[in-house]
Order: sequence, then structure tokens, then C-alpha cells
Amino acid sequence: MTARTTRRTTAKSRIAAVGAIAVAGTMLLTACGDQTNSGATKTEGGTKSTAPLFDKLPADIQKAGVIKVGTDATYAPMEFKQGDKIVGVDPDIAAALGKQLGVKIEFTSGTFDTLLGALPTGRYNAVMSAMSDTKARQEGLDDKGKKTGTGVDFVDYFTASTGILVKKGNPEGIKSVEDLCGKKLAVQRGTTYEQAAKDLSAKCAKDGKTKISIEAFSSDAEAQTRVKSGGAVADLNDSPVAAYIAKTAGGGNDFEAVANKSDAGPFGIAVDKKNTQLRDALKTALDAIIADGTYKAALDKWGAADGAITAAAVNGGK
Repeated sequence: MTARTTRRTTAKSRIAAVGAIAVAGTMLLTACGDQTNSGATKTEGGTKSTAPLFDKLPADIQKAGVIKVGTDATYAPMEFKQGDKIVGVDPDIAAALGKQLGVKIEFTSGTFDTLLGALPTGRYNAVMSAMSDTKARQEGLDDKGKKTGTGVDFVDYFTASTGILVKKGNPEGIKSVEDLCGKKLAVQRGTTYEQAAKDLSAKCAKDGKTKISIEAFSSDAEAQTRVKSGGAVADLNDSPVAAYIAKTAGGGNDFEAVANKSDAGPFGIAVDKKNTQLRDALKTALDAIIADGTYKAALDKWGAADGAITAAAVNGGK
């Protein structure tokens, strides 16, 4: 997640991989996890369902009985591999959404920076990958402001701030992103944190400080390894992910996490801009699971309650 803008000053994001559970390259891994097809039954003409929000879905999804979701399952606790299943905060929220909608929500893992590009092709109906809702993604702009696609709509379901992952003991005494000026920083390529690092480096120079040396890797697992070895001072992540890595990697002996809570921003479920019916159905389902408590239960299970929202929003990112 998360993701994965210094959240305008540091970075709204999504990136990541927990070292021991990194997923290699572009290998696709599909799993239903705890997702259900509650109230749905196959018939010759398609899928019928008694779920409360089934009729709000587009006809093609009603007929298929499944919402295909793209994710990068290397980002615990948001989404990661556990045996043959993709598990985590996002799959558990999706399972609750699926019960309201009466369809199965099926996750397929791919490379993070290719996920949005697959939406117009129909490979995925949605992307749910701790991805930060940003204006650039809504408008289909790259990091230079160049139009590269039609953009997407987001249904915002979580908030996260920047987490700075440092070596255990924090030998460089990093307390905020401002302390990274003149240091070497590791990030995952193709994430908003890569651009945030560049923006932060430019700010360092503007303030008369030494620029940041940035190393971008294809996975966050590689960035973590760089920090652990002492080759980089820090790796930027979303706050719940950085906290999870610090707690679990090496039995809690490899890293520490420093949170920058002032720059919190939303994660969103991305859908093609033309698919407004699916977008609105997901928003309605999200409000329903917030109201009935299953949303909170999903977050509590993974220790992610700090990122809870009280109401769904569309395109709330900046």
C-alpha cells in the first residue's frame, strides 16, 4: 500500500514487499483467499443472487459472477501471499464487499506499475493494491504531467501516511523526511514514493542542503535489503506497511519505522472512468460494510485500524 507527493510533501503511495514474501517479477498468482460468492448461484442464463446490492452491478459482472481485481501481492499487511492465497487488509475488505454485492472478488497479482494500464483492456475490472488516490492517476498523467492514459476513478477506502523504514537502532537518527537530505534513499520503482523522493531531493537543494541520492528497485524487498545492509539510510513506505515490516522482519530485529502522520492521504479502489456503475456499486457496498462493522473487523484483524475511514468517497485524493 498505499500504493504505493510527499503525500504532497513526502509521498502518498503504494509500494512494497515484505522481504520474506516478495513475489518475483511479473509472475501472476491468483487466489480467492477468504472471498466469498455469498448468495449467488449459477444458472444457465448467468448468475442470480439474493445479496442486497447485486442489482447495482453492471450486467456483465452479474452474469460472470466475479469482479476481477489486479493487485501487487507483495505489500503486507495490505496484500501478500500466504501459501497459495492472497491475504491481507485489502482481500478481507474485498471479501466483505463481495458479500454485499453477491459476487466473488478474485485477486490476481502482477507488477504494481502495470496494474492501471490493464484496466482499459478488461484484464481487470478494478485495481485494489494499497494504491494512493492522486489527481495525476485520476487524470492519467505521468510524473512529468504528460498524458499517458484516460485516467481512473477511485473509491477511497483507507488512509495512510508516510512511513520511513530505517535500520534497527536508527543509526542515522532519522526523525522526519527532512533528515534524509544528503543521505541515500531506497525506493520501489514506479511508485509515488519514487517521485516523492525526487521532489524531496529538489526541496533539499532549494533549502541549501545536499540532495538525496536515490536508488530505485523493481521491488520493495530489494529496497529493504539495501537498508538492512547499510547501503541506504531509509526506505519510504506507507505507514501501516512500514510498521508491519519493522514488527515482523527478522523477528523484529531488522528495522524500525518512523511515521510522518501529518501527510495522510487516501487509498482507493481504481476502476476505469467509463465504468461508473461498478464504481458506484463499490462505493455503496463500502458504506454498507462500514455501517455493519465488517469493515472495522477487517482492519482490526491486521492491526490497521488507524487507517479507518467513516464514509466512502470518490476521487478524494489531491
